[in-house]
Amino acid sequence: MDGRDGMRAADADRQETAERLRVALEEGRIDLYEYDERLQRAYGAKTYGELAGVLADLPGPAPVERSGVVPRQPEAEPAVSGVTPHPVVSAGGGTTAGWLVEAWLPWLRVAAILTAIWLFSSLGSRHLAYFWPIWALGPWGAVLLFRTAGGLATGAPGRDAERRARRRAERHERRRARRSGRR
Repeated sequence: MDGRDGMRAADADRQETAERLRVALEEGRIDLYEYDERLQRAYGAKTYGELAGVLADLPGPAPVERSGVVPRQPEAEPAVSGVTPHPVVSAGGGTTAGWLVEAWLPWLRVAAILTAIWLFSSLGSRHLAYFWPIWALGPWGAVLLFRTAGGLATGAPGRDAERRARRRAERHERRRARRSGRR
């Protein structure tokens, strides 16, 4: 091997090769078994020549307009006439109900699961067992209660919702830029 083929490849080169293999898999150029085999070879490659061998029979990256893979467009949220997703609006401009649901829903889900486990174990043993889920739910619930009270008092739910929406939009734009840069 001479020239570039004999030079040592970097981790970024292996990642780029893995990404091209993923695209080839999505386009149907290689099957899952071949993808796995080539991916192992790519991550085990030490030189550019070995990486080139992994991609030798695959076409180079296609421009976006010619690619068989169509970038996914963000789905529009269904519009329901006259209904807003979170009807209560705080003074800070965000939605209080949405903020409360987002804060408390994980706690409620875990509470339901742990209580169901406690109930079934009590029924199985035929006597009412000590309510042990309180040790997980109590401290977590207390923290949420203080956070909720503090947030409602300072108008933080609106600011938090705005900040989360802004971060979500920024992440979406970064992903879109990365996807368009790959092709």
